[in-house]
Amino acid sequence: MNPKYYRLMPHAALIVSSLLWASSFIALKLAFANYHPMVVIAGRMMVGSLCFIFIPQVFRGVKILKQDIRPLVLMVLMEPCLYFIFEAKALVLTTASQAGMITALCPLMVSFGAFFVLGERLTPKIITGMVVSVVGACWLSTGGQVSASSPNPALGNFFEFLAMVCGAGYGIMLKQLTNRGFNPFFLTALQAFAGSIFFVPALFFPATLLPTSFEPVSVFAVIYLGSVVTLGAYGCYSYGVSRIPAGQATSYINLIPVFTLIMGMAILDETLNFQQFVACSLVFGGIFLSQHRTRKQIPAGGRI
Repeated sequence: MNPKYYRLMPHAALIVSSLLWASSFIALKLAFANYHPMVVIAGRMMVGSLCFIFIPQVFRGVKILKQDIRPLVLMVLMEPCLYFIFEAKALVLTTASQAGMITALCPLMVSFGAFFVLGERLTPKIITGMVVSVVGACWLSTGGQVSASSPNPALGNFFEFLAMVCGAGYGIMLKQLTNRGFNPFFLTALQAFAGSIFFVPALFFPATLLPTSFEPVSVFAVIYLGSVVTLGAYGCYSYGVSRIPAGQATSYINLIPVFTLIMGMAILDETLNFQQFVACSLVFGGIFLSQHRTRKQIPAGGRI
């Protein structure tokens, strides 16, 4: 293979991973249109678990020590458990485009969390960028218009913000565990199995409305989320991170809101008003301002 193309492959893989993660917002909205959120999330976790059952090499050579239990439990508690509860609530109340834009805050949240938990350096540029991005996210939420697909955009975007807090916590735990030698694919498989254990019992809650009909689009969306997004996005991201500096790879996460915005408009016929476009510019401006390079870089919270 031409060395030039070989060098481009990690970057292409990271773009694909961001595209797949962005598409998960669209798939969730399509699935939620016909099925209860807990049915969708539980189904997604079960499909992901089944996929990993057919990849036994993921579990080979894994040794879990006593000191690993706490960060492993915190990791799966943050994501998928709390993360998907908040994201499910968010996408019922706001548009996929706005929720996707809030994900741009996650890398900055990881930097803040790393300062308090891991003692990583926190520069004035990162702090300023975080403040600008949060202002933009708040403006985006307040400028949202009520519609059938977005009955309460402000509350929905707040739930997505909480999901990103959980995603940042997951990113920090992931950094600790990979530093201890855990295979990222094993950690993803653990998330899928833990998510199944956590969400499947919710199917028996009185408030959960079980499916009464077969809706092809929604069923396909669930299968897509559990298989293509879980395996494809994380696989591409892991490959990219293994070939280029982690800090450089993390910057590709910021493509998720762009892809989500484009797909939300093209597939779901979502729109943003002028005020929200200005707010989006603030979010991206804060992210651009906060870009930095340090010797130790932490990957942003992943998605499964």
